[in-house]
Amino acid sequence: MTQVLTERPAIVGGKPFFAERLPIVSPEGLPGESFVEAVRQVLSSRMLTNGARVRDFEEAASAYLGTPHCVAVSSCTSGLLLALRALELSGEVILPSFTFYATAHSVLWNGLKPVFADCDPDTFCISPADVSNKLTSRTAAILAVHMYGHPADVEALQKIAGERGIPLIFDAAHAFGSKFNGQRVGGFGTSEVFSFSPTKLLVAAEGGLVTTRDGALARKLRAGRNYGDAGNYDPEMAGLNARMSEIHAALARLGLDGIDDRIARRNEIRLRYESRLGDLPGIKFQQIRPGYSTTCKDFSVLVDEAEFGAPRDWLYEALTLENIQVRRYFWPPVHRQKLYRTLWDGSPLPVTDHVSGRILSLPIYSSLSDATVDKVSDAIARLHAYVLRGAIRMEQSA
Repeated sequence: MTQVLTERPAIVGGKPFFAERLPIVSPEGLPGESFVEAVRQVLSSRMLTNGARVRDFEEAASAYLGTPHCVAVSSCTSGLLLALRALELSGEVILPSFTFYATAHSVLWNGLKPVFADCDPDTFCISPADVSNKLTSRTAAILAVHMYGHPADVEALQKIAGERGIPLIFDAAHAFGSKFNGQRVGGFGTSEVFSFSPTKLLVAAEGGLVTTRDGALARKLRAGRNYGDAGNYDPEMAGLNARMSEIHAALARLGLDGIDDRIARRNEIRLRYESRLGDLPGIKFQQIRPGYSTTCKDFSVLVDEAEFGAPRDWLYEALTLENIQVRRYFWPPVHRQKLYRTLWDGSPLPVTDHVSGRILSLPIYSSLSDATVDKVSDAIARLHAYVLRGAIRMEQSA
């Protein structure tokens, strides 16, 4: 339960809740002297890429995920590009519009046509029912996203892909450490692709990982990250320079050891937010389905204007003025972004538009204290209380 305070909020001239800006994210699991020593060893080896650190990280990630083939790459985006390229596809790829635009970019870069499917109103992941609706003779693959770390509907999507005989790729950027029925994501579908950028729970500064149970596909991915060259200076595909450096691999390997503790702490924060905000009308949460676990890469709420008393964008502005950094992850949805409007076939995506127009992401990271979570929650409660009293006119923030 939140504490409703009587002070005027910052949006109407009151003192901000936080004297200094509270960031929405803070890089996780950064090692200290152990990383400095690892960098010294890398520099002393004179091997800055294609070395033992990358192999060590791949092996450790494989053991953690329970997936036989892990291919380290320079980013999740480059991993998605290679995962699609290695499959030699042509035609259409069904993917969500409620996602980061890099998911769709990987489809365009491969000369494939994006076909957007709606999302589930509870998990915000792609809707298997709408995926089925979008299948045509031109469908070459399904590209699903584990949203905020909550796995997509793995069973339903694997069934659809299996019946059609098409690949299923998961953009698992948010989900390193998430589980479905006790199994960590990484071995589902044809391949899964993770991110280790600074906003994720496992940080390599920049980096990614493509996982698969298909040994032949893994071999193509390893060649693909090295310009398509498997080692004989005779490329078999138009690959990329998508190699992870030794220094990035060292950082990721050191961060791997504490990943489960960070996931556990983020889930504690999620539950605390839900407990503190659950009594506020118009604030709704992503639902974690039975059998699924989430990394809580983001903690996002839906703001229902009719119930809360103010629209999401007003709350976004008001919290920003309270020195609380918040984000609208993800708005606008991809199908309404300039690059993709002309590629969208115009089929309605009502749940995507509903969720995207109401979503608001709050600060979450392992080092966030309970007291700070409570303070953020109290700031939202104070704003809601002022709205109810009619003390705030919406046009003042226009």
